[in-house]
Amino acid sequence: MTAARNAAVAALIELARGTDVRDRAAAGHGLAIFAEMPSARAELASLALDTEDTFVTAVTAEALLRRKDAAGLSIVALALAEADASQSEWIGSAVRDVYGVFADERDAAIRVCTTLTRDPDPRIRSGAADLITELNRIEPILHPA
Repeated sequence: MTAARNAAVAALIELARGTDVRDRAAAGHGLAIFAEMPSARAELASLALDTEDTFVTAVTAEALLRRKDAAGLSIVALALAEADASQSEWIGSAVRDVYGVFADERDAAIRVCTTLTRDPDPRIRSGAADLITELNRIEPILHPA
């Protein structure tokens, strides 16, 4: 299946490099599935910081966050560390949308981000600290019984 996964990532990267905002957003959504693959990571970080349309930023960030794992959170942290004010706002909105319902999911994300604050990449460390701040601002709707 590695060949098929590599082919899918290659096709999505080609789509991500197009001029149509809808194609770039779809590529970000699709590539998030492959966030653990090195070939997808750089393109995902770029899409999360799309310079032409924050719709791409929002869709990509939300798809990465919905993975609810270190691969997705680390790319969002990297993007957040380099984001401008508008991009940061859209990434923050995605964080609230994904982690605003279940307290245990928010708490698990905080634990993952705490681990990411020890990442070798200083941008990931910085972005993970920012994500922890954002996650701590959320008061989830549902808490464990």
